[in-house]
Amino acid sequence: MADTTQSDLIALEKRLLEKQEKVEIDRDRLEKEKLEIEKKRDEYRKKLQNITSLTEEEAKQELLTEVENQQRHAVAKLIKESEEEAKQTSEKKAREILVESMRHGAISYVPEYTVSVVKVPDEEMKGRIIGKEGRNIRAFEQATGVDVDLDEEGIIRLSSFDQVRREIARRALEKLLKDTRIQPFRIEEIVKQTQEEVDKILIEEGQKLTHEVGVYNLPVELMSVLGRFKFRTSYGQNLIVHTLEATKIAAHIAEEIGADVNVVKLGAMLHDIGKVVEGEGSHVKLGVELLKRYNLPEPIINCVAEHHEDKPFSSIESVIVHIGDAISGSRPGARYEDYEDYAKRLTQMEDIAKRHEGIEDAYAFEAGRELRVIINAGKLDDAQTVITAQKIKEEIDKSLIVPGEVKVTAIREFRSIAS
Repeated sequence: MADTTQSDLIALEKRLLEKQEKVEIDRDRLEKEKLEIEKKRDEYRKKLQNITSLTEEEAKQELLTEVENQQRHAVAKLIKESEEEAKQTSEKKAREILVESMRHGAISYVPEYTVSVVKVPDEEMKGRIIGKEGRNIRAFEQATGVDVDLDEEGIIRLSSFDQVRREIARRALEKLLKDTRIQPFRIEEIVKQTQEEVDKILIEEGQKLTHEVGVYNLPVELMSVLGRFKFRTSYGQNLIVHTLEATKIAAHIAEEIGADVNVVKLGAMLHDIGKVVEGEGSHVKLGVELLKRYNLPEPIINCVAEHHEDKPFSSIESVIVHIGDAISGSRPGARYEDYEDYAKRLTQMEDIAKRHEGIEDAYAFEAGRELRVIINAGKLDDAQTVITAQKIKEEIDKSLIVPGEVKVTAIREFRSIAS
């Protein structure tokens, strides 16, 4: 019995020791948790102190900054994806605008040549046109500045690189074929009347062009200059066709992107006006000078001045005019550069002759192989005429590259009229 009691006491003591150890462990754990809680409480206290020192707006900004830092990578990724999408969309839209603009600007195209043909009813009438010893045909060539080819039966060919001259000659010749009085004085009279008619036609053609592109109230003088587009080519492309095409394309682009359509229309319509203006310098320079004389708005003048990038673009409208011009001029089959060089060379030959004193006019023929010079009989005598013709030939040989030999024919005629 005593042994049992002793063993029970030992077991009880052992259990008490185990419980005491457990209590000690729990006490240590609680002390650590207490210390951790105190530490966190101190951190929150410091944060609260920082927050209480901020205004409401500063606290909001602090919060936004923290959110922004957290979302920075996500935002950067989103921006990049948006930029890629915008780039693809803009390129697609740009192609659609250009294609649609070219479709709107596409118009029928007829090649321009340097020869006009007039039908003759019979060889007897052709003989009357020629006149005794060819005096009528010489008077006609001198008055019109075109070359006349009579070799083919049933027709008369009129040749000139200047289409206005050729048109005047064609109309005058058709009138002469109906006239019974064919002689030098009558020929000169009819040619003069026809020149006045063509001047009116130029104004009408200018009005047609302006109305076609939706531009109104331009000065009559400017419309007359624009009318010359009908009888002018640029690299073989008719200038009125090119202008209509470029203007329609440019105007459509302007509408699509929200640019000033009126400025674009006027700028595109007038961008090549310098090509039909006489003077020294490029067609851009001549065009700008002409438009300044008529006090056109500066944005329109800038479109003309910048359409070949001779100066930096000053507006989106100038860029659009440049694009419209480039699209029209660069399309397949639009231009033939050889013809432009040819016409330029003949014009230079005539200009060389006209610079000499006593020269009333000069006409280049046969692709520049012949130059006919009209002498003022009151200023130069026969000897001076011979010397002047030689000087002109030498200057042409020196300054221009012309295939073959250049023949300079100086015509000096003295007339006395008593009435």
